[in-house]
Amino acid sequence: MKSGGKIKDILSTAEGILCGAREDEYGDKRTNHENIATLWSAYLDKEIKARDVAILMVLLKVARAKFGHPSMDTYIDMVGYSAIAGELAHEDNKKHGDIIPKS
Repeated sequence: MKSGGKIKDILSTAEGILCGAREDEYGDKRTNHENIATLWSAYLDKEIKARDVAILMVLLKVARAKFGHPSMDTYIDMVGYSAIAGELAHEDNKKHGDIIPKS
């Protein structure tokens, strides 16, 4: 296998899920994560933002990877939640007029 082949597979699979099946099933990413943030905020008596939800979900997947026998789906989900966090942060920064450097 060519170097990076599995990386490309993981990224491609995550992209396909995020831009297809998951969005069809759960709706808009921001709306979904804001709904979760509202519930978590009420439960914790602390403000949680949509981006925080995505980051916390990455950490949940990290915990599963550390203490279990994760399937490839765990790693795909980590990539997906990380991408969602980045997208939400990017949108929030644009809304507040922050300049985001391009990589």
